[in-house]
Amino acid sequence: MSITTRRTVLRSTVVAAATALCASISTLPANALDAQWCKDVHIRFFVGGAEGDAFGTIVYNGAKQAAADLGPKVDYIFSGWDVEKMVQQLREAVAVKPQGIAMMGHPGDAAIMPLAEQAHKDGIKMMYQNVPVPTVVAAFGGGYVGAQQEQQGRALGAEAFKLAGLKAGDKAIMIGPFENESRGARERGTVAALKEAGVDVVQINSQTEWAADPNLAIPPITAALLNNPGVKAVGYPGGQMLGNVATYMQAAGRKPGDIFNFGFDTSPQIVEAFKGGWVQLTADQQPFMQGYLPILSLCQQVVLGLAPMNVDTGAGFVTPQNYEIVSELAKQALR
Repeated sequence: MSITTRRTVLRSTVVAAATALCASISTLPANALDAQWCKDVHIRFFVGGAEGDAFGTIVYNGAKQAAADLGPKVDYIFSGWDVEKMVQQLREAVAVKPQGIAMMGHPGDAAIMPLAEQAHKDGIKMMYQNVPVPTVVAAFGGGYVGAQQEQQGRALGAEAFKLAGLKAGDKAIMIGPFENESRGARERGTVAALKEAGVDVVQINSQTEWAADPNLAIPPITAALLNNPGVKAVGYPGGQMLGNVATYMQAAGRKPGDIFNFGFDTSPQIVEAFKGGWVQLTADQQPFMQGYLPILSLCQQVVLGLAPMNVDTGAGFVTPQNYEIVSELAKQALR
């Protein structure tokens, strides 16, 4: 085939593809891509935490911005991170039969499965955020926006080992919802990475109510520090507790820098903890995206017939060297 012929074939292929794309767009409703193009869609969105909760507020702000940009009617569901409450609220959400539901995956595959099946039968589009439910998605569809739990947890453990200068035989404390099969995968991943490096890890199983009031964790954390005076590092399961590190350390008689404190998320409190020398490392999972993108994806599925999104929001690590880059957005509860 000559060069001229190849150019003609390529030009014809491009024109054909463009023609097909234009034809597909022409079949959309006239207002599909206008402002507020999702205004006729009803969505129930699970924020996860309680109103005012540090992490949940950022998720909520992302969801509110998506609703403002796209126009859907959104019911915001607050659960206080209580997985049993989430399941009951999901049952109620499916019964209402909105066009889309954005659900926190904390209850896990087994608890969500029958309700996802009913949603599928009723034609309700599903998205999941923060904690993946791969078995549910494989069975009944849906997308996921959030960090990959075990993967992010392992990465944090490896980074903490490196930045804290830990070595085999050192002792660390890791706090997390270890008994929760789905949600606890992240902290179990951190423990696994530290143990594989030879670190002796003391595990503290966190309670749901600690996310709403992190001061409730003062007694068990201070007791663990007093019982393990040689601890070099302490890991926390979320932004609410990581933002309260100064309180925990002061209650145990420790000063900034005495212990390498690390965990997950960013918030105004965590920014101040970095500034004060109390926190040395956190894994950022961009909760604003976990609010915005599920609503965007549900609108795209319902209005445009697009496939659900799958987005890993794990953005990397925040340290004393780079925390100022995200500090202003964190203070505005956007990062």
